[in-house]
Amino acid sequence: MGQKVTKAVFPVAGMGTRFLPATKSIPKEILTLVDRPLIQYAIDEARAAGITEFIFVTSRGKGALEDYFDHAPELESSLQKSGKSELLSIVKNTNMESGAIAYIRQHKALGLGHAVWCARRLIGDEPFAVILPDDVITGDVPCLKQMVDAYEETGGCMVSAMEVSRDKTSAYGILGVREESGPMFSVSEMVEKPAPGEAPSNMAVIGRYILTPQVLSNLDEMKKGAGGEIQLTDAIATEIREGRDVYGYQFSGQRFDCGSKAGYLQATVAFGLAREELRDEFAAYLDQISAAKKAAE
Repeated sequence: MGQKVTKAVFPVAGMGTRFLPATKSIPKEILTLVDRPLIQYAIDEARAAGITEFIFVTSRGKGALEDYFDHAPELESSLQKSGKSELLSIVKNTNMESGAIAYIRQHKALGLGHAVWCARRLIGDEPFAVILPDDVITGDVPCLKQMVDAYEETGGCMVSAMEVSRDKTSAYGILGVREESGPMFSVSEMVEKPAPGEAPSNMAVIGRYILTPQVLSNLDEMKKGAGGEIQLTDAIATEIREGRDVYGYQFSGQRFDCGSKAGYLQATVAFGLAREELRDEFAAYLDQISAAKKAAE
């Protein structure tokens, strides 16, 4: 049986170069889908899964990200005086209570594994989740909640997974599938960004993890992997080689890669259409564009 997971690490130290010049002055995690920043979707998912301690691995220039979770007394007072109770409720929901959130600096961009390792003293000797805010996942049940529920029965390590086309395997960590049981399967190997012909399957790791403290010990060795970075995938693969349980969980929902411009735009359309107050006007506009394109052809 898995121990209860109450801590989550959010690696947010990246510079967001794919979104320059916007990210010259604001963290990419503050970029919005409709009216909520990417990081809010990640926080909401973590809360729904029972996470109570939030650990952010940051870097220089992330002050706006830290400020976002602070109370804003002047704004809240103004909304209250104006009778804008619905907006006030939305703003208050972004506040994080004192002690619930911590920030750790990653001084050098040495990879995802290194970013997670930076949080080791705050994690201690208990299982923890890792959430990559670039991966925005929608579903009736939030992705991490699906994983936490399954983890209570399994323990070990667990990574979220989805099928990708064979020609895309070099962009992901890829899993070898040993034994399937519903959405969950036992993992026989993990390979970071393999060439299509060398991939053990087309089952890719997506940015949600539940990990044991042993993974942090594996990261102590600071071995560099694909791209010359310290890869989290390699530290989890060590668990497999040493005979400990690692599971993949094929989540129910849709994933948007908001670390890419195309994925971010797709998410913007999907989230815009999902909002009742925007749907009709936005859908009509998209239909108009589509009709104009067909006419031009």
